Amino acid sequence: MSLVPSILASPSRSTRQVRRYEGLEPVRAVTERGLTLVELIVTVAILSILASAAVPIARYQVKRTNERELRYDLWMMRDAIDKYKDAADKGAFQIKLDSQGYPPDLETLINGVDVQGKKLKFLRRIPVDPMTGKAEWGLRSMQDDPTSDSYGGQSVFDVYSKSQGTGLDGTKYSTW
Repeated sequence: MSLVPSILASPSRSTRQVRRYEGLEPVRAVTERGLTLVELIVTVAILSILASAAVPIARYQVKRTNERELRYDLWMMRDAIDKYKDAADKGAFQIKLDSQGYPPDLETLINGVDVQGKKLKFLRRIPVDPMTGKAEWGLRSMQDDPTSDSYGGQSVFDVYSKSQGTGLDGTKYSTW
């Protein structure tokens, strides 16, 4: 058993601080915190690798979202055209003979037609094409060739995107 009391065996905090200034202990104590330059470089390298892997995923996510919006907008406009055609076939309003019951333009779907004193609207607004960023759509009439890009102007039978881009499935947006 030691004759030195336990208090003298372990120096107190003030004794440690005094010894540091006297040069008895190293300058950097174990309790100090921080990162070395090597640790910072490794961390930055790992983060940059992870970020570079996330960029293509984010790019595909944006394209996938735009494609989903394009499909919805096309469906919504085609559904409005079909509802107009159904109402015209039931004789709800007057139509031109050569139109075959299809609307003359997209504005007619928004402005609506008079049915027994009431305004019947089929579409709230012309949506913006997410691929081109404009509210401009390609139109086809019954008299047009299905693969034609020109619009005859008789009536609106179908709509398509004017974008020349290709979807994730490999098909052109203009064929959707």
